[in-house]
Amino acid sequence: MPDLNGRVAIVTGAASGIGAATAQTLARYGASVVVAGHRLDGAEVVAKQIRADGGVAVATAVDVTEEAQVAAMVQVAVNEFGGLDALHNNAAGTRMETMGNDLDVVNVNTAVWDLTMSINLRGPFLGCKYAIPEMLKRGGGTIVNTSSAAGVAAERTRVSYGVSKAGLHALTRHVANAYGKQNIRCNALALGLILTEKAQQTMTPPMLEVLTKHNALDRLGRTGDVAEVVAFLFSDLGAFITGTVIPVDGGFTSHLPALVDDV
Repeated sequence: MPDLNGRVAIVTGAASGIGAATAQTLARYGASVVVAGHRLDGAEVVAKQIRADGGVAVATAVDVTEEAQVAAMVQVAVNEFGGLDALHNNAAGTRMETMGNDLDVVNVNTAVWDLTMSINLRGPFLGCKYAIPEMLKRGGGTIVNTSSAAGVAAERTRVSYGVSKAGLHALTRHVANAYGKQNIRCNALALGLILTEKAQQTMTPPMLEVLTKHNALDRLGRTGDVAEVVAFLFSDLGAFITGTVIPVDGGFTSHLPALVDDV
């Protein structure tokens, strides 16, 4: 099991879904966690639950597109826990009014493109920018970026989302190589569909059936599936893994489309 005792971690987008599950999992393995959410009340619910379960956590509000707020988020870790060892750049622009209007390259609204890039790519960039100096003070650290299969393989729509995640892969490799000699590791997770509360509310049974059919495994992802991989990478168990994009997708991107359906 991962041992995170003595480690300090920040998780963005942690008020719900993957971020909440990751924050809870890291705390269960011994980390002190800064639960960072776009809304403080949501982040505080998760932090309170962690403390009720015997873990250590504080909540903070952050808009990851705002540089001053990201810098302040990192400072919360320093002020509350004495430093920073790990950052999970998990926050992403997944609101339906944005995703639903993220069309093909000709028809997408430029405002949707700009908003998606600001959250999905500028946010992790700012997280790395301010977290790495604090990690270096502790002798190194680990960053995990939440990405998507859409950054590995193209879709007919969601051009902004896919390009932002592909850019995140480049950022991941840059950080790994620019700071690896200083003991900073950085990886990305290319997720398939994860059954967060939002996904279960917005996706119809036929959609879920199609996605399940096109997985190598006979189920879709759970938030805990992601959280456990993040904890592994944050721990010494993942000490020799850096600069890579790891699929956490149930095999969704492992095959050729022609081989999926029964013939």
